[in-house]
Amino acid sequence: MIAHLSGRLLEKDARCVQRLVIDVQGVGYEVLAPLSTIYTLGNAGSPVALRIYTHVREDIIQLFGFATALEHTLFERLIGINGVGPKLALAILSGIEPSDLGRAIRDNDLGRLTAIPGVGRKTAERLVVELRDRLAQDFGQVPASLATGGAAVREDLLSALANLGYQRAAADKAVDRVLGRGPEVMAFEPALREVLKELAR
Repeated sequence: MIAHLSGRLLEKDARCVQRLVIDVQGVGYEVLAPLSTIYTLGNAGSPVALRIYTHVREDIIQLFGFATALEHTLFERLIGINGVGPKLALAILSGIEPSDLGRAIRDNDLGRLTAIPGVGRKTAERLVVELRDRLAQDFGQVPASLATGGAAVREDLLSALANLGYQRAAADKAVDRVLGRGPEVMAFEPALREVLKELAR
């Protein structure tokens, strides 16, 4: 069972299939990943390390990759729900932030859940019923340290962008623009996605 892959990114396609190919000592592994993970990766040739969930069926073996332990855990909880397979779980993680998912489940917000592509009302209801008691009570809350200015998030963003090869001046401007939009992008992962969008313009 493959639980982790570390190597070099050969291919990245976020447009439709969310597919990665990772070269590990000359062997190319195809990995499917949520957009939240794909947006954190560099271009082809850059180093990559992902947590892996190995999905085995009679006719296929698929690898699903995640940049964070939270995404990995949520994926495993989602596929444990009747009617939610790996592809739908991936779509859910690509269609909503983990913190928003936690809030929607805790608040029984079916409208927010059904806004995710592929999630109908019955699936949304199952998500609420089966995950509400399994998620931590504080899941989806913004930590106090992030709610008071975002200095730690700013430093984390700049560090991540430096690791991805972006110049400090351009990174500074993009981070300031994104964090200036308000607390809804104050958490690291959504903020990083927005900053990468700014830099790609």
